[in-house]
Amino acid sequence: MIPKLHYISQGNSPKAHLDNIQNACAAGIELVVLDLQNSSEKKYLNTAKQARELTAHYQTRLIINTNLTIAKDLKVDGVHLDSTVQDPITLRKKLFSWQWIGATANNLEACETLSQKEVDYIYLAPFRASEHTQNTVLGLNGFTAIQEALQTNTPIIGFGDITTTDVKAILETGISGVGVSEQITQDFNTIKLFNQLLSASSTQEQRHSFQ
Repeated sequence: MIPKLHYISQGNSPKAHLDNIQNACAAGIELVVLDLQNSSEKKYLNTAKQARELTAHYQTRLIINTNLTIAKDLKVDGVHLDSTVQDPITLRKKLFSWQWIGATANNLEACETLSQKEVDYIYLAPFRASEHTQNTVLGLNGFTAIQEALQTNTPIIGFGDITTTDVKAILETGISGVGVSEQITQDFNTIKLFNQLLSASSTQEQRHSFQ
């Protein structure tokens, strides 16, 4: 089962990423995506090995961003694809059967394509604009429209500068969970609040299912 809260690692150096991952794990995060940008293959592998040791200690799930080879070699929990250029069906044959494949989408068509290719989860992004935003900002209206039109059981995870104040409204659109970078990196104590908000949603879902 895909956790509802994902921490996408941040840092100005591999060490900063690892420090932040350790802090997030200690604060109770259930899933970490190692997102090491502009790094050599050797440095990425070394950092991923250390991240694997950290997350294993805390029994936290670890996803590697984009690098299929490292994800398989280190036997982490999965790999996240940045775009639909890489074919999940083809890549799945290269991974262990238990490893997850996730991918990012910005519109309904991309979500439908990815769900047909049987990815394990989809990041729907961006929710809000940031300095790194390149695609159309979706916001609550975009999330709602896509969720209403999308026919899939694939978990959809909202992503893009999301804060704790956004969670309740995002979940009301039908989104399964959230991926967070900035707010968690700034204050790891927010992990507890994120989990509480997401757990409240799960409890509500269970109540409705028994009625």
